[in-house]
Amino acid sequence: MAEKDELGRLGEERAAVFLVAAGYRVVARNWRCDQGEIDLIVERDGEVAFVEVKTRSGTRFGHPFEAITVQKLARLRRLAAAWCDQAMTRPARIRIDAVSVIARPGADPEIEHRAGVF
Repeated sequence: MAEKDELGRLGEERAAVFLVAAGYRVVARNWRCDQGEIDLIVERDGEVAFVEVKTRSGTRFGHPFEAITVQKLARLRRLAAAWCDQAMTRPARIRIDAVSVIARPGADPEIEHRAGVF
């Protein structure tokens, strides 16, 4: 497995643990369809959040949130609709969230959660 893939998996795991500690329930991880993939789908108090996780080993090339483009957010919105169709559910409230994980070698990861980015 490539080092980049391992870092991404580590970030998604850390993000899931962080969100669960914040009171969310993980509904799905790495949900896929022919249009793409959603890293995490979480729920709390009847609201479903579709979460994009970006992980970096540092900020030399920018903050992880900077890698989330307008096009990526639009695709996540389409994927959220596809998930709702496949799950045959219409949650009362949905949103797109982003989680950044900065996993510097030898240090605890820095995790930041932004709710409702799109």
